Amino acid sequence: MDSLSVQQTVARHLLAVQAVRLRPNEPFTWSSGWKSPIYCDNRVTLAHPEVRSYIKTALSDAIRQQFPTAQVIAGVATAGIPQGALVADVLNLPYCYVRPEPKAHGMGKQIEGYLESGQRVVVIEDLISTGGSSLKVVDALRAAGAEVLGMAAIFTYGFPLADQNFAAKNVPLVCLSNYDALLTEAQTLDYIPADALDSLAAWRQNPDEWGK
Repeated sequence: MDSLSVQQTVARHLLAVQAVRLRPNEPFTWSSGWKSPIYCDNRVTLAHPEVRSYIKTALSDAIRQQFPTAQVIAGVATAGIPQGALVADVLNLPYCYVRPEPKAHGMGKQIEGYLESGQRVVVIEDLISTGGSSLKVVDALRAAGAEVLGMAAIFTYGFPLADQNFAAKNVPLVCLSNYDALLTEAQTLDYIPADALDSLAAWRQNPDEWGK
């Protein structure tokens, strides 16, 4: 798949099934307290077979191209769990998923499934914002002895902070689509008025101050 067409196609799919919603005039409030003109819930794609199939194929192709020596696929709990399982099935690879923290009961596991020390792992995430929670999963896998080749995700907001965080952890990141591609498709589809573009672009540059 051509990377540019994948970016555009994924963005169009996310808008079409309302996995992404843009509301510059009625902003959402994130758990961090940030005001945001965008809300992304890629779990919605699972309810749409055509979109679900396209995304799992595109993620699998990206892993074949960027991380061809992968031995295990690991999903990030919770939204990355189904996406990772779909990809592992396409690639015919073992699968596990990783909790944010070890369970407080039972076996106390943080990594569910089977993982051998030294295995080469690619992590699957649905959405990248700052990367903080996703990279905790990388830490857990490395602590278990895995070699983390990189991470693949459906969508990224493209925050500079995320780039810095992934670089600091030395984790290559591959994303199917991004905020810029989304805005381009949203404008093409008349999903947003032209006079909202400046506000939407400004949010990505300074999200913690936007809307105040």
